[in-house]
Amino acid sequence: MSEFETLKISDANAVRTIELNRPDALNALNGQMTNDLADVFLETGEDDLVKIVVLTGAGRAFWAGADLKEAATSRSRFGEMIEALIDFPKPFLIAVNGVGVGIGATVCGLADVVIMSDKARLRCPFSALGLTAEAGSTMTYSQLMGRQRASWFLLSSEWMTAEECVEAGLALEVVPADELLARVKAKAEILAALPMASLVKTKNLLMDPVREKLKQNVKAENAGLAELRGGAANQEALAAFREKRDPDFSGL
Repeated sequence: MSEFETLKISDANAVRTIELNRPDALNALNGQMTNDLADVFLETGEDDLVKIVVLTGAGRAFWAGADLKEAATSRSRFGEMIEALIDFPKPFLIAVNGVGVGIGATVCGLADVVIMSDKARLRCPFSALGLTAEAGSTMTYSQLMGRQRASWFLLSSEWMTAEECVEAGLALEVVPADELLARVKAKAEILAALPMASLVKTKNLLMDPVREKLKQNVKAENAGLAELRGGAANQEALAAFREKRDPDFSGL
């Protein structure tokens, strides 16, 4: 197994735990983490000793979206990272241990099972940044939540509590924070005790009807992001972030 600068990797009982490891930056996505995640999922997909993957975050956050200080570098292999998640052939579980923002929220739509800490919450802040949604969430959220809830969460930039995520269908269950990783690993080991061929075939059958459409959707989202990035609303949002004030979108 390769070593990764921004990730901690541990293997036990055919379960690989991938821990986002930039806790001082709330695990925000930079270029190195983008590279590391793309590579680890591609490598793990080919590793016959690993049946299940669990993704979680180090420290008090799960994944605080893109690192705005390194936004350009985080985009370098972003599309490749998302495609690696869409194509990942094995069961993929997420333990949401704290706040998830941006990709830290939308990645939940690409997982097979999501379990959240009772202290966790998610936010899709794209409209508040003068941008649009990513990581296939304009498709996956509607599939999981229904159009009404998906529209609200993606358009409003409001927070979703763990309980709301379960009610909406984005997560399977909420557990006490100090029990989260043990609960998720227990579920992962239930799956890992089953034959790999059955797990892979079943996941493939679940994904086959939507995989190519999802990839097309991601490309459309990326085009939308490219169109809006650097626009007046996005510039105002970033200026407000730097100046620690509320953005003023009047006239925009």
